[in-house]
Amino acid sequence: MPSSPSAPAPSAGGARPFALTALRHPVVSTLLADHRDLLADLSEGLGSPLHVMLPEVFEENVARLRQALAAAGADADILFAKKANKADCFVRSAAALGIGIDASGAPELVKALAGGVPGHRIGISGPEKDDALHALVVQHDCLVAVDSVSELRRLAATARRAGRRARVLLRSRTAVQPGSRFGLSAAEREAAVGLCAELADHVALHGFSFHLAGYGAEERATAANEMIEHCLDARRRGSPTAQLVDIGGGLPVRYVEPRLWQGFVEQDEPSQYHGARDFQDFYPYGGRTASQAVRAIMAHPVDGAERLSGKARRHGIRFVVEPGRALLDQAGFTLFRVQQVDDRRDADGYAIVTVAGSSFSLSEQWFGSDYLPDPLLMSAEPVGDELFPACVAGSTCLESDMVTWRKIGFPRPVRRGDHLVYLNTAGYQMDSNESPFHDAALPLKAVLRLGDGGTPPRWRLDGV
Repeated sequence: MPSSPSAPAPSAGGARPFALTALRHPVVSTLLADHRDLLADLSEGLGSPLHVMLPEVFEENVARLRQALAAAGADADILFAKKANKADCFVRSAAALGIGIDASGAPELVKALAGGVPGHRIGISGPEKDDALHALVVQHDCLVAVDSVSELRRLAATARRAGRRARVLLRSRTAVQPGSRFGLSAAEREAAVGLCAELADHVALHGFSFHLAGYGAEERATAANEMIEHCLDARRRGSPTAQLVDIGGGLPVRYVEPRLWQGFVEQDEPSQYHGARDFQDFYPYGGRTASQAVRAIMAHPVDGAERLSGKARRHGIRFVVEPGRALLDQAGFTLFRVQQVDDRRDADGYAIVTVAGSSFSLSEQWFGSDYLPDPLLMSAEPVGDELFPACVAGSTCLESDMVTWRKIGFPRPVRRGDHLVYLNTAGYQMDSNESPFHDAALPLKAVLRLGDGGTPPRWRLDGV
């Protein structure tokens, strides 16, 4: 399990940068403690930033989620949400472990197939999919979430021409988020269920899915219960195969200890950020773990006192879960090489560290937020007595290109040529928003596995 080294506490008044020490998986701790030279060599040779991928941690997360679902009494299929990270290594791991892939479009579907995941274990969840994607879906027997009645008609026509039968989920809006841009309204769902029965030679209705923003277990359980009721209604109306409820992703990841997170929330203020930036919303970095969330969702009472998992078993309902971030917890980190240090402590009270790379490699900026876990200063040099407060900037010409807006208390002055390590970046951070801005090449990914019996870690470039 991840561990967290002790961190200095903030002083009164917020003058001392608040420490949000990131949790570290034992594999990550071993690499940083025993293989710093290898990591530095890889960064120098392959460029900055460099993403380090850890598929063995991904595989451990899959096993842990399977155990949590079983312990919660849930009969469930796991589909890894491919959009959370573009690396091929995780698709290969998914194929080896027998889990599926949630693909949002043709490129992700093709990568899933190329990585060894069979079509019947691939779910397609993108909105209003085009006919070319429908043709691939039908050809490979994927499970497709349909967003509208018109899409359902187009998919049925594609299946008829191919002489096949498409496997379908109807994505439906929920009572808790009726304004979602995804899914069918109540009236549209009613029409779609009837149409599935009419077109039974070309489409098979396997169940219902929904899109839900946020991480609330109660909301997700309530929405899942709605979908169970939709399955029961569809069976009565001529679709006996309606037995799947896709609850999506939304399983949280814990990046820092809850006590640290709560302390940060209580004292957070604009003075802690470059330019007194006032952020209004952050990811819940110190919240529940994915396993805790699964237990809370499946144990949630529905229709009185019965648990969600119990109701599902009683009606022969199987769940589909589409975690992205949760399966990537601790499964990668990002190295930035320090390019320059502008020491403004005398004037402003903090320095600006410029790294080779940009904030496009930490996609929390995409959401108008900041990636809050402290970056590590990777160095063999001893720490000093005084903290070195600094923000981290990218090397582009954009004023807003701040990799970390928050003032970080580094254990010694940061110097040109040092390396900063951003932990736990595999889930939605490292490549969701990357861009070849300034004609810069996209960062590379190095796949590492610890060696057995004390042998050095093995590495390769992702996709090789």
